[in-house]
Amino acid sequence: MTMRPISKSLLINLIAVMLGTCTANISSAANIYSNADQDSTNALMDMSIEELMNIEVTTVSRRSQKISEVASAAFVITQDDIRRSGATSIPEALRMAPGVQVARMGTDKWAISIRGFNGRLANKLQVLVDGRSVYNPLMAGVQWEQLDTLMEDIDRIEVIRGSSAAVWGANAVNGVINIITKKAAETQGLFLTAGGGSFEHGFFGARYGGKINNNTPYRVYVKGFTRDSMTTVISGESANDDWHNARGGFRLEHTRGIDQLTLQGDLFYNSHGSSLDKSVLSAPIIQASVARGDTLGGNIRLRWDRIYSEKSAIMLQTYYDRNDQRLLTGFSDNTESFDIDFQHRFSFLDRHDLIWGANYRLYHNKVFDTELASFRPRQQTNHLASIYLRDEITLIPEYLRFTLGTRLDHNDFTGLEIQPNARLIWTPNGQNSVWMSVSRAVRTPGRSENDSQVNVRTLSAIPGAPPSASSPVLVQAVGSSSFNAEKLIAYELGFRHQFSPRASADIAAFYNDYSQLRDLSPGLPSFQSGLSPHLLLPIMLTNEATAHTYGIEISADWRPHNRWRLQGNYSYLEMNINSDSAFKQIDATTGSADKVSPHHQVSFRSNYDFSEKIQLNLWLRYVSSVDLYNIPSYVTMDTKLAFRPTKNVELFLVGQNLLSENHREIVSDFIPSVPTTIPRGIYVGAAWRF
Repeated sequence: MTMRPISKSLLINLIAVMLGTCTANISSAANIYSNADQDSTNALMDMSIEELMNIEVTTVSRRSQKISEVASAAFVITQDDIRRSGATSIPEALRMAPGVQVARMGTDKWAISIRGFNGRLANKLQVLVDGRSVYNPLMAGVQWEQLDTLMEDIDRIEVIRGSSAAVWGANAVNGVINIITKKAAETQGLFLTAGGGSFEHGFFGARYGGKINNNTPYRVYVKGFTRDSMTTVISGESANDDWHNARGGFRLEHTRGIDQLTLQGDLFYNSHGSSLDKSVLSAPIIQASVARGDTLGGNIRLRWDRIYSEKSAIMLQTYYDRNDQRLLTGFSDNTESFDIDFQHRFSFLDRHDLIWGANYRLYHNKVFDTELASFRPRQQTNHLASIYLRDEITLIPEYLRFTLGTRLDHNDFTGLEIQPNARLIWTPNGQNSVWMSVSRAVRTPGRSENDSQVNVRTLSAIPGAPPSASSPVLVQAVGSSSFNAEKLIAYELGFRHQFSPRASADIAAFYNDYSQLRDLSPGLPSFQSGLSPHLLLPIMLTNEATAHTYGIEISADWRPHNRWRLQGNYSYLEMNINSDSAFKQIDATTGSADKVSPHHQVSFRSNYDFSEKIQLNLWLRYVSSVDLYNIPSYVTMDTKLAFRPTKNVELFLVGQNLLSENHREIVSDFIPSVPTTIPRGIYVGAAWRF
């Protein structure tokens, strides 16, 4: 289905304006540009491990803290990490973080979670872009194909493993991912990049940063790419999921005294598709085998900061987000959200560092009935309101700190939810820190679990009953207004040690106790007449499943030489799901979650600079088997060779998934797409900074 002409023209006009702005101001770029991008990249490579441990993160407590001093399992993916990895998307960059399961199921589709329960729409992970939530309450998950920006504009990605609900609210159950982009003042001048290859058919990006005056820097950017289709597992044919994307955006900042205003926005267009699995989607569900469509979306964010001192500040942020998703066959919706967030930080009695705030979110959606899914009512507006309080208490200055906090969320589906948290960190010296925490978190229902009917698959007979010789059985998942919030009590323990200014290690262990998890209960079948006579078997959503999971995550960073850095991590996960449902394998994100998430993951990266002009980066990964889908373990490697003939020009050659011609990672559990394989790829490109 093509987009409406007015939508396309709006996108084209925006991109034209941005390109025009860049072209008109190239002559002044040399007077403004200070090589901020290049200088920051070199600075990161020159930093010692001790200095890297002092990189500040903001996602843990909504204020800046050194990563070595946070009482959470935190990991930071820097811009230098992203550039050296050769990753062309945010999901691929997230493979660098321990405890994060990233599995690609198509050219534009990923399953991403933290500490288990992975699936196309993993529902226990909160994802933010500069503090703006991109979690979709309609489907209870994140649509990663809609989440993108110019990769060179990302300052860092903060990955917080474990419950962060006391800070970020419902759905931050197993962790939070916050993609933080660079400030406008750090992206001055002109940046251009372009390239292409076997799978990455072609890509380009352009960004221009300038200043209205000394207190008001800005940037605008455009990017686009086209990626090839993957091949199906069984036939080896094209999966028809080639992906075409265009995106543009801007950021404007203004500073006056102790006040800073930030205005930021993006607009994007996606054309994408998939091949549907006819083995589970035969009549009476659906006749078509290929689903293609497009998505047009955008957002705008306004933030005001007033900083009184290092321990006293006020923040007010609001944003508006809209997406129109239209598929020829499958799922179509219009969604929009409005959010306003207020926060106040101040010190009290010298030893108390207090943060309190309030949040309100409005989410409106309109869903179009398809052969796969229908909603009643078709459109709905939901509200979420919350208040939160966090107190960091210094028990022994420089040695022992205790943090106590809670968040109260009120939503339209389950009412009031309370999510407390307690954390303790002990730093006996500058080389060691030990921390522990206890948290409570909830995962609130999405509309898909409350008032939807989703045709899951077609069976030849009802499980446990004699085979039907005449009529197929349509299995239909039916939402329930009585579906409750899923609950978690999480226990964590962590240890960090710095062996020397060149080496450090971080260990985190956890035990999670889940209750009221989503489960499936069969209803009474009924015969449906019509063009395709069949039996209808409703599957009701309940909260009867429970689970406990535990694991350990280890990461290490070592610089044996000034030009050589080694980084590695290992993650172990054990899951035990308690469900008596005969249909639990239909719900892979809960009922069979123990068979979807791999037990072992290993990542090893080597970054070596032969000189100031030549860099070689190697990235080796191992992922153990996914038993539910009979996917064997795999080992793969990415490489990037970069050459800088001049200070402002970089040429690069990237190899992806080099150790196998193709491999499988996961199968779609939401819209039953044909299983695909991840291809080996190679691409070349260039980047210019002026």
